[in-house]
Amino acid sequence: MDAVNFFKCLSDETRLSIVMLVAEHKELCVCDLTEKLQLSQPKISRHLALLRASGILQDRRQGQWVYYSIAAHLPSWCNEIFDVLKLQHTTIFPQLQRLDRKSCCE
Repeated sequence: MDAVNFFKCLSDETRLSIVMLVAEHKELCVCDLTEKLQLSQPKISRHLALLRASGILQDRRQGQWVYYSIAAHLPSWCNEIFDVLKLQHTTIFPQLQRLDRKSCCE
């Protein structure tokens, strides 16, 4: 992962919001993201595919559900950026209130 591609990928507001929610909650499914961001499932899935292809997110299947988390192989500087952003979550991302942990896919 190089810095230019990392920041290009996160330069989209929807992708940045997805990554911040996933970073904060460790793992989320598409239904959690569609509910929180009030966007259609196809739009969320398109952004998730790009984040997965770029290596920022990884996925795992559990039954019919697919869960997304921050990729384990990211360089430490990427995780440090996520940590700083999580600390400023309410200031920088007021639109991203905390998710109720009761998920539709549990």
